Amino acid sequence: MRYAICGLYYFYGVYKMKHIKQFAAVFLAFSCVLGCAGQSVNRGNIENCQPVITPISGDEALSLWTENAVAKKELISYIERITKPGADFVPVVDRVAVFDLDGTLLCETDPNYLDYNMYVYRVLEDPAYKDKATQAQIEVANKILQVNETGIVPQGLDVEHQIAYMEVFAGMTISEYTDYVHKFFQQPAPGYNGMKRGEAFYKPMLEVIKYLQANQFTVYIVSGTDRLQVRAGIAGFIDIPERQVIGSDGTIVAKGQDKTDNLNADNLNYLYKTDDVLIRGGGFIVKNLKMNKVAVIAQEIGKQPVLSFGNSTGDSSMAQYVISNNPYPSKAFMLLADDLVRENGNQAKADKMSKLCQENGWIPISMKNDWTTIYGDGVTRK
Repeated sequence: MRYAICGLYYFYGVYKMKHIKQFAAVFLAFSCVLGCAGQSVNRGNIENCQPVITPISGDEALSLWTENAVAKKELISYIERITKPGADFVPVVDRVAVFDLDGTLLCETDPNYLDYNMYVYRVLEDPAYKDKATQAQIEVANKILQVNETGIVPQGLDVEHQIAYMEVFAGMTISEYTDYVHKFFQQPAPGYNGMKRGEAFYKPMLEVIKYLQANQFTVYIVSGTDRLQVRAGIAGFIDIPERQVIGSDGTIVAKGQDKTDNLNADNLNYLYKTDDVLIRGGGFIVKNLKMNKVAVIAQEIGKQPVLSFGNSTGDSSMAQYVISNNPYPSKAFMLLADDLVRENGNQAKADKMSKLCQENGWIPISMKNDWTTIYGDGVTRK
């Protein structure tokens, strides 16, 4: 509506310039344009004219959080400070928040990361692929199964898994892969009653995202999981554009391409044809963890976020980047996996992260003490 009013005043002014009341008409148009230009639109960080939005109150938005949750109070206080005129005000265009996925927005302990679980299914159980799996791919799957049993993660498994993951889904079109993710996520969650694999989102954290969006934040997911899996998996749960999903990446090529060992040279020499389709190439580009998260934020977002949400040391660099030498007030939150009843938590891991929060000035979020529910009343742990 505000855009329409601005436009009407402008054209009214142009018309009157040819007749009478020239000064009054042009003054009205100029004033309206100035009023619009003083605001920013939160769509891809493009500055533009935007109607005034009335933010939702923090207590109303975070209804699944306990009344005395320190993290909730910290977040509400922060939002109220940076959205009001004053020394702490953060312009809309600079209100950027980054979220890890597994363990921060979504269960990562059923019994492992969802991309680890889907890899094991693909290699050891999927009738369409298991007989094609190489011995090296099977060995990676068996390592993951050992982690599920012992909790001990061998060094280098994160990258080793990611390389093999890209291989086992090579050749799929983007839509075929998306359908595969959706189908796998429809399986019952192994460790819970009343929930499917892809429904294991932490409801209180989904409230945080909506609260930030109501206060004109641009929300990014910055995950160690395959980017295309994250895009497929959040559909229907987190309302952000696909371009605001950052994850681990593999190669994408044209189906008709004669792929060589030098993908860069091959891409420079190949011309996409009208009947081509894009497929997963099977090559590995980056595992988006630790310092890599900081690098991709700089590359893809192009500015320093003011809020970070994570849960592990894989998110430590991202948290430190957000709160270090930031021109605006900034905060980093870390989730503690300390609920051993409603969630398959890990007290030792929670204690370690709690200590890191104290040492680094991060704000801990206790799943046990800060949330009235995790997955909803109809979901129970087996």
